[in-house]
Amino acid sequence: MASHFLSNPEPNQVCPFEESSYARKIILNRPHKLNSLRYEMISQILRNLEVYEKDPIVKLLILKGQGKTFCAGGDVVGIVLSINEGHWSFGASFYKKQLTLDYLLATSTKPLMRLYIHIHVSLINGIVMGGGAGLSMNSMFRVVTENTVFAMPEGQIGLFPDVGASYFLSRLPGYFGEYLGLTGARLDGKEMLACGLATHFVLSKDLLLLENALSEVASSDASTISSVISGFSSKISLKKDSAYRRLETINKCFSRRTVEEILSMLENEVANGDNKWIIQAISSMKSASPTSLKIFLKLPDYSLRYLKRFEKGKQPKWEPSKLELVRDDFVNQYFEKVDDADWEYLQLPARSNLAKTWESKL
Repeated sequence: MASHFLSNPEPNQVCPFEESSYARKIILNRPHKLNSLRYEMISQILRNLEVYEKDPIVKLLILKGQGKTFCAGGDVVGIVLSINEGHWSFGASFYKKQLTLDYLLATSTKPLMRLYIHIHVSLINGIVMGGGAGLSMNSMFRVVTENTVFAMPEGQIGLFPDVGASYFLSRLPGYFGEYLGLTGARLDGKEMLACGLATHFVLSKDLLLLENALSEVASSDASTISSVISGFSSKISLKKDSAYRRLETINKCFSRRTVEEILSMLENEVANGDNKWIIQAISSMKSASPTSLKIFLKLPDYSLRYLKRFEKGKQPKWEPSKLELVRDDFVNQYFEKVDDADWEYLQLPARSNLAKTWESKL
């Protein structure tokens, strides 16, 4: 199948899979593209994951990014280029493979340890967004640092948070998940730990030491692994202007049933002072695709659609252009059966330990 992805191969998109006595390391290796995921990368990880799960020697998987970032998500530009070339089915194949990988990682029988590697201390480094969150958020242990930056900004490009986001965002305290999904707001590592998206906070200078210590663990016992990580963990203190400190107001506004009501509540709150984060939330929501916002709020199911033209330097022209123009019947179409003979529905592999896995990882 011809495609932008397959006709432009990149060598070594995943570093040679490193092995120690009991641990295996999966290293995303497209630092020049913020380790964004391509079809070949996902396929290679899937092949190795299948081998690891059948190997009784393997006790621990370590997933990390090469360079200054973990993973900025899927290579959306590449997929759109492929679709524009007439290969819409390749986009569907890509997401089928990506969602299957996210599901297998989330339901793995072995504990999964994700490290967000930051060689340089920089506030703009350590990105984990979109597809990168899909790889990491459902694992048992999620280690972040002072450089980590999390966001689900899909609404700004005409998509909406998928890759399991309706699962892990909906389990955050109050309506914080709705806030993150609708605004695309960014969190630092400390905020991720506070809200539950991360399990441990480790200073970036200690990550290599932690990685080496984990490589020597000869057990898949969760408490043993947690104890090792805790030995390198640091205490945190949220910044004063953190949105998570405004959870009461977030719950008040984002508990509304419609996007229009949420925006109205936010606009009413602006007059109450301390409103910088509210103004940012309103601005983000008003610049996002109205359809994307309404689809996200219609939990729990998500589907794949592209609503924005990627034109560099130009503001997107959404269609429909306003929230009030997005009818309920239009949104409902995204959750209905696809009437296309060539369409194949996602069939996830059976997992005998599914109920126990969900219980133990969240």
